[in-house]
Amino acid sequence: MANLILLCFLSIFCFLLTSHAATYVVGETSGWDISTNIDSWASDKRFNVDDVLLFQYSSSHSVNEVAKESFETCNTTNSLRTFSNGNTTVTLPNAGTRYFVCGNKMHCLGGMKLLVNVEDDQTSSPVGAPEAQPRATTPKPSWKNNDPATVMPSSDGFINSGIQSVLIAFLFMPPTTSGLLHI
Repeated sequence: MANLILLCFLSIFCFLLTSHAATYVVGETSGWDISTNIDSWASDKRFNVDDVLLFQYSSSHSVNEVAKESFETCNTTNSLRTFSNGNTTVTLPNAGTRYFVCGNKMHCLGGMKLLVNVEDDQTSSPVGAPEAQPRATTPKPSWKNNDPATVMPSSDGFINSGIQSVLIAFLFMPPTTSGLLHI
């Protein structure tokens, strides 16, 4: 019975780990910083539903998610969400445009803001349309002034899925005394 429960748990867990999402470290090795050209960093990225943004920054910065009007004026008085812990992870659950700015208005006016167009990667391209560009993989960052103990690892995208996960679960399941699962 315990093996059956373990098998069910492992199967569910493996299916939950199935992911095609990418993790983007905002600004890569420079991080979320006034010295980073955020527009240039974002220009070659294609963000999709369920992708993750990882903001790494010092205590002189914050990450504020704002509406379009606030993004354009660097106004953070009506932020949708505010983060200031130095390691902020934001999942992009829906298609649409998201706006992020530094809480320091002078930094925001200096270019420390990020506009993200999130695409629904489930839509198929019309016949004859060019293939979508491959998804970005995130380099392992080397942070300048952040505490290395708090740096979160990046994802390289795809984790074992479907039948692969079930096969792995069966291969590493301990044998029962009779060789068969008992219910």
